[in-house]
Amino acid sequence: MSMADEPLYPIAVLIDELKNDDIQLRLNSIRKLSTIARALGEERTRKELIPFLTENNDDDDEVLLAMAEELGGFIPYVGGVEHASALLPPLEAFCSVEETCVRDKAVESLCRIGSQMRDSDLVEYFIPLVKVS
Repeated sequence: MSMADEPLYPIAVLIDELKNDDIQLRLNSIRKLSTIARALGEERTRKELIPFLTENNDDDDEVLLAMAEELGGFIPYVGGVEHASALLPPLEAFCSVEETCVRDKAVESLCRIGSQMRDSDLVEYFIPLVKVS
């Protein structure tokens, strides 16, 4: 491995751990999502990492809970409030899982993100998430 590749190596390991069968490795990686996002950059975080997290919402409840918690503070990693809506799809998916604590944490993170969103984005992206049952 060249010296230029060395800083990216730990990031590659963390990304691989997101897909690992071992729950502890997945949890370790989820708790370092901000590190992964910083390494990927804002655009790749929006276009690659967030969709990956949205698609992989059938994980263990403990992993989903950690993801929901991490995403609540993720606005800086997706490019600021103008891109905050990128965080809504995975959190919306977490709101429909069976485990109550995961749903509660997802709602808490959605509220945290929603409180920082611009009014126009709230109307366009956030309000449609609220569904009457």
